[in-house]
Amino acid sequence: MKSKTVAAALAAFVSVIAAVTVADAADLVIAGPPQSGFVLKALIPLFEAASGDKVTASFEPGTATLAKINSGAGLDLAIMGPDQIDGLAKEGKIAGGRADVFISGVGLAVKAGAPKPDISTVEALKKTLLAAKSVARSNARSGLYFASVLERLGIADQMKSKILVVQSGPVGAAAANGDAEIAVQQLTELLPVPGIEVIGPLPAEVQTRIVYAAGVPVSAKQPDAAKALIKFFASPAAAPVIKAKGLQPG
Repeated sequence: MKSKTVAAALAAFVSVIAAVTVADAADLVIAGPPQSGFVLKALIPLFEAASGDKVTASFEPGTATLAKINSGAGLDLAIMGPDQIDGLAKEGKIAGGRADVFISGVGLAVKAGAPKPDISTVEALKKTLLAAKSVARSNARSGLYFASVLERLGIADQMKSKILVVQSGPVGAAAANGDAEIAVQQLTELLPVPGIEVIGPLPAEVQTRIVYAAGVPVSAKQPDAAKALIKFFASPAAAPVIKAKGLQPG
């Protein structure tokens, strides 16, 4: 992200600091899925610098975050899928309900220097996929959604032998090292992968919204600081950082 944009974000945050800071500095413990790490590692220092709070973040599967909440392990903020946060709220384990903080879309990438395929329309995407020798996807939300896109396009059977399912790690690495001609994953997961070029998001007609939601566990030791961090995610200061990481504000 360009330094001028970072400076503008910091200046904007200073203008709203009264709305997002707490009276005394806090040690805030948060957890989110690995996919959220790219954006949170950029946002947290901005929040810390303006609020005086210290944030310790872990990036882990939802099952690990759920275990922390169920055990009352002192987690102050959880970032998970909306259904997970809603379910915990119904069980009385999340206070104040759900806040949608980030929205991700699915994109496509190729190895750096490779010809850029056309995905500007649904028909162009279909032709690109059929012409590809191999396509990598994850076994998580974006990958399962992409499998449904192939069904909608009517090419699932034709693509079956070309699909490489990456069980863990960034799907973009498969394109970078030549294991796959095309990589499909959340844009925020493709962008930090070296050795690839992100072509762009899937066409709007076959795009999806992958939502990251936040909730404050009832066992949180720093609930006010957690709420302040949620407000920061929704502030004008955070928006350019979120967008630069391939996401949209919630």
